[in-house]
Amino acid sequence: MKMFYLIILLVSVSCSQKTIKESWTKKKAPEIFKARFETTKGSFDIESHRAWSPKAVDRLYQLITTNFYTDIALFRVVPNFVVQFGIHNDPTINSSWGNYKVPDEPVLKGNLEGTIAFARSGKETRTTQIFINLKSNSPRLDSIFYSDVKGFPVIAKVTKGMNVVKSFYNGYAEKPSTKQDSIEKHGNSYLKNNFPELDYIKKAYIVE
Repeated sequence: MKMFYLIILLVSVSCSQKTIKESWTKKKAPEIFKARFETTKGSFDIESHRAWSPKAVDRLYQLITTNFYTDIALFRVVPNFVVQFGIHNDPTINSSWGNYKVPDEPVLKGNLEGTIAFARSGKETRTTQIFINLKSNSPRLDSIFYSDVKGFPVIAKVTKGMNVVKSFYNGYAEKPSTKQDSIEKHGNSYLKNNFPELDYIKKAYIVE
């Protein structure tokens, strides 16, 4: 009987740790797709073009179609610069996607106002975090070179609701982004206790 319980426990632990399917990471995006992000301030729509950064656009499509961007904090809102998000409330989901890095690609489109790119901190570090340019950050973010990578490849653009994007609470500016280890470990409970005014993405989904 004890062995039976042990088997159940091992299976339960194994299932709880496997939060994504590898097949999700192989899903290819359409050449162009549109998506809607519903937030605490309203909705905004995006249009993504695979030609701009194929591997990264595939990842964006994978994340949206598997409901990753659900109850996601807009934890970095820097006035007249960027809005950044993409840390999940569940640390296991973050680490699971983190095992599948997006290959580096060149910048093919400028980081103009309303364009979207994956955040990264060096070679092969794009995973789930993305940012929206609140103004034109080109050519700076197109050509900045650090940790052996150049620039931030654009993956999409906001086509509707840029006024919503610009309305997200920005009083904390960079401060929450300096606590990413705590956010990844404790999720939204940490943010709501320490940065209660932040806005959130309620959900994101593909639209025709």
